[in-house]
Amino acid sequence: MRILLIEDDLRVARFVEKGLAAERFQIEHAADGGKGVELGLSGTYDLILLDLILPVKTGIEVCQELRGENIMTPILMLTAKDTIEDKVTGLGVGADDYLTKPFAFEELLARIQALLRRPGEMDVAPSLIIADLVMDKNTHEVKRAGELITLTPTEFTLLEYLMRNQNRVLSRTMIEEQVWDYQNDPLTNVVDVYIRRLRQKVDQGYDRQLIHTVRGVGYTLKT
Repeated sequence: MRILLIEDDLRVARFVEKGLAAERFQIEHAADGGKGVELGLSGTYDLILLDLILPVKTGIEVCQELRGENIMTPILMLTAKDTIEDKVTGLGVGADDYLTKPFAFEELLARIQALLRRPGEMDVAPSLIIADLVMDKNTHEVKRAGELITLTPTEFTLLEYLMRNQNRVLSRTMIEEQVWDYQNDPLTNVVDVYIRRLRQKVDQGYDRQLIHTVRGVGYTLKT
């Protein structure tokens, strides 16, 4: 997952970058609003963290310009301004969420994960495609090299989560929370069971394996 951080306070930027890098996010940093707009218009980010008070262009102006160019990437505003009016203004120009400084990294991470789970307006593409694996979200069909793969609803949800997080290592706890919506139970191996089922259906019989185990960490889907 790629995140654009638009923040002029280098201490805050380093704090956020270090924490998110540890969570295996790819971070690109812009120190002013002008550069933030330039990078944001590329449309290649999964989420934008946007400070409100910035040099060159304010966070409000950045948000307005991006939304005006139909960039629908989720935007989480980070700011020391915490009045209701400030929050209403930020949300009114197109921000998706608002987090006031100072903040705990755990809360920032939770807000990011919630926004990435949300089916945003830009999520209109009917298919997810990785190598020769194609998932059609409208028909709920999955094909590998043109061959139809029959999946249960849970298997489909698990595969979609893996595909949406291509190249990112997902822990068993993260998978459980996303797919089964409950906290990790150390006595259950439900994730391993379903990963094994997916491998049998998605990878078995193909030279290129897509689902990989990262020993001691979790699983990832990559080419």
